[in-house]
Amino acid sequence: MQGRDLLKLLDYSSDDILYLLALAKKFKELKHQGVPHRYLQGKNIALIFEKDSTRTRCAFEVAGYDLGMNVTYLGPTGSQLGKKESIADTARVLSRMYDGIEYRGFGQEIVETLAEYATVPVWNGLTDSYHPTQMLADVMTMEENFGRIKGLKLVFMGDVRNNIGNSLMVICAKLGINFVGCGPKDLWTDQAFVEQCREIANTQGSTIELSDNPATAVAGAHAIYTDVWLSMGEDPNLWSDRINLLKPYQVTMELMNQADPGAIFLHCLPAFHDLNTSIGRDVHAKFGLPELEVTNEVFESPKSKVFDEAENRLHTIKAVIYATMSDNRQEEVAL
Repeated sequence: MQGRDLLKLLDYSSDDILYLLALAKKFKELKHQGVPHRYLQGKNIALIFEKDSTRTRCAFEVAGYDLGMNVTYLGPTGSQLGKKESIADTARVLSRMYDGIEYRGFGQEIVETLAEYATVPVWNGLTDSYHPTQMLADVMTMEENFGRIKGLKLVFMGDVRNNIGNSLMVICAKLGINFVGCGPKDLWTDQAFVEQCREIANTQGSTIELSDNPATAVAGAHAIYTDVWLSMGEDPNLWSDRINLLKPYQVTMELMNQADPGAIFLHCLPAFHDLNTSIGRDVHAKFGLPELEVTNEVFESPKSKVFDEAENRLHTIKAVIYATMSDNRQEEVAL
């Protein structure tokens, strides 16, 4: 895996993904035990963020520091990417100074171009199409709760065609998790993409389904996952339309109770579950809703594993960085 990019999990085999998850588990143990693991001492990574972030930025920065690296953060106004300097030229410049490059932003074609012209590993921290590092943390959290991955059932509620819905469909197909994307048909994923994932799932003995019926979708589910109804960078004027479309797919305790008795709730965060955010208050003022994609009752319940999931961003990102940058991983990290 040394020298590889992580642009989307479609590019990785099931064994590759399982290896990263095993490595993340080991790194989590080392972190919790206070055991230093500065295996990439002296290396440097650049983090390009065209979209602001809490978990992705912090996870990449702390992972870099824990591994002994120097980290440079380039925020939305911190570089000339795509403005005064082309993406290709930026990739070639940064490759002369850094040992790895992370990108979080908009079109998938941007991170693909970075990878094409860079001579060091490039990692996708989020694009409009995919969010691969989030997926690793999600599945790691499921395994921690159920002791297994294969054969579980995950339901994604909401805008099934967004980057989270797409990415969940891929990782579930790769790892033998039964996936249901549940939302209004107007927001379903492209059928060709669904069929591509179904072909992969068939090799792992799992299923990929789409539904517009929440009660039917969550029957027997081990995990119910949702995301914000309006993604970062989308026009705020779309709130009214999205609320009308997605209100029936809000994750409530009633819905959680229709799933498996041990079902957990997952969310990539941030979540609009109360009025403690400016956006939440604005939406409440305009539409009268105190909660959006998930109720506060669910979010604050024992079923909610969102903060375990958030912590696991660190350990899985550390695994990605290490696996793609180190040439001695078998000697240093015994799985």
